[in-house]
Amino acid sequence: MHGLTKGYGSIGPKARTGRFCITALVLWAFFTACSADDSSIKDGYYTAEAAEFDAHGWKEYVTICVSGGRIIFIEYNAFDPTGFVKSWDMNYMRVMNALHNTYPNAYTRYYGKQFLSSQGTGEIIPLSGASMSYESFIRLADAALENARQGNVETRLVQFNDDENNTR
Repeated sequence: MHGLTKGYGSIGPKARTGRFCITALVLWAFFTACSADDSSIKDGYYTAEAAEFDAHGWKEYVTICVSGGRIIFIEYNAFDPTGFVKSWDMNYMRVMNALHNTYPNAYTRYYGKQFLSSQGTGEIIPLSGASMSYESFIRLADAALENARQGNVETRLVQFNDDENNTR
């Protein structure tokens, strides 16, 4: 009996090294898996806006707020040179709604809601009557996301070509 119990409970050098390696591997996998999600986008506010006003006098922008590695808020809108916000323009809303069955306050919320649900631009469905704004939104939101990945809080300017400026 004495020979069978000898060394029971003691761990030799090879077993200690093996257990250490397994423990280290498990801890490494745990910490890298947790930090990978949190570091993909950094907490903060990030904005992207058109580099220039469009032919109608608006400059579109997207601002996102990231907290805990998730996008928790988005604002998509446009402003004129005086700072007046497009979704506040009641006359524009009436005209656009009559022609396209949508208006800025509706489609900006529509795109923002889809963006928050999917945590990105990959699953957003264009809204009939606001397809040009969809293209702008995707480019601006992607630029804001790129800033979030880099932790760059400076406003990113997005260049649109002349054809895009005339139709946005």
